[in-house]
Amino acid sequence: MNIAFLYIAEAYQCYHGASIALELAARPGVNVVSYYNDPETPRHLERIRMAYGTPPVAYRRLRRSPPTRLMQSIRILGMFKEMVMRDNASELDQYDAIFTLEDTVASARRLGIRRPKLIYSPHGFGDRARGFDARAAAFDFVLVAGDKSATRLLKSGLVTAADHAVIGPVKLEVSARLRVQHRPFFKHQRPTVLYNAHKAPRLTSWHKFIEPMLGQFGRQTRFNLIVAPHVKMFRRRSVSVRSMWEARSTDTIIIDTSSDRLMDMTYADAADIYVGDVSGQVYEFLAVPRPCVFLNARGVQWRDDPNFAHWHLGDVVDDPKDLLSAIGSAPERHDFYRARQEIFAKASLGDRSAGAAERGADAILDFMGRSASVR
Repeated sequence: MNIAFLYIAEAYQCYHGASIALELAARPGVNVVSYYNDPETPRHLERIRMAYGTPPVAYRRLRRSPPTRLMQSIRILGMFKEMVMRDNASELDQYDAIFTLEDTVASARRLGIRRPKLIYSPHGFGDRARGFDARAAAFDFVLVAGDKSATRLLKSGLVTAADHAVIGPVKLEVSARLRVQHRPFFKHQRPTVLYNAHKAPRLTSWHKFIEPMLGQFGRQTRFNLIVAPHVKMFRRRSVSVRSMWEARSTDTIIIDTSSDRLMDMTYADAADIYVGDVSGQVYEFLAVPRPCVFLNARGVQWRDDPNFAHWHLGDVVDDPKDLLSAIGSAPERHDFYRARQEIFAKASLGDRSAGAAERGADAILDFMGRSASVR
């Protein structure tokens, strides 16, 4: 059986799927090739492989036609994923299955990729509708971490009982393998606040809150602050822009726009209080229940909106002037939210026992076996 793992987007998605590729590659009769679009991807794949101690595996850069190369050279415009898929359609069509973490691959049939089974594992654990897009229905098999995602996909008619599996949080397992002892991030031992802003232009709290936040934290002595926005927020920005932000770090504030720590849960593990908006990374943080504060930068009516369900797991701040007060109160108010955090984290992350990648590989092979038997 030949399976292509298709990393068509940025390298951060490796942490959600590469361990499944390693597990499949160790199974008899299974050949796995990892295709990538982002040139940074092999370094991350190797980082994960070495953490698992497995033999080398095949990586292959996706072919890019001259028009695709030209468009990708304009970095701010993105990865041009569909163009890349079209450039590689004939080669990818030779596989028995394609595994992806990116819903763009839903267009594979339209681009001429008809032979392989399409297997999709949505990256992340969040509540936003973006994670439950109608494109999920285009896949032959879907892997999700927890019952929350499975239930929502089932209710939307995007999957059936037979064409999905719940396997647990692959990224948490990978991050645990990668975990290393870092020297203390700060000179002063104080509670650490993690600010994790999402990249979504219409929902991010960054533009409204970052400057007041830096000002307030710069004038206090109670907390340290890690500013760790979604890795894609600055990915398409110039080195000079990223360096300008990181240069504003101090003895009590870290601003990180590009390091591996934005992807591997280093900061989530190190923090005591989470501050954020709509990122599903809150559930990575809540693998261990801790105080949270959420930022409503756009006056969203969120209370009955399932896309903001996680905002019921901590106090919500609308005005930057109330931010530091809410953070200061968060530890003593945590008892009010702890039980709900545990329930939501269980539904989102699923089975946290060892073996998420193994369960994913088992589910894929079971599905492929069932598919072969009905041909």
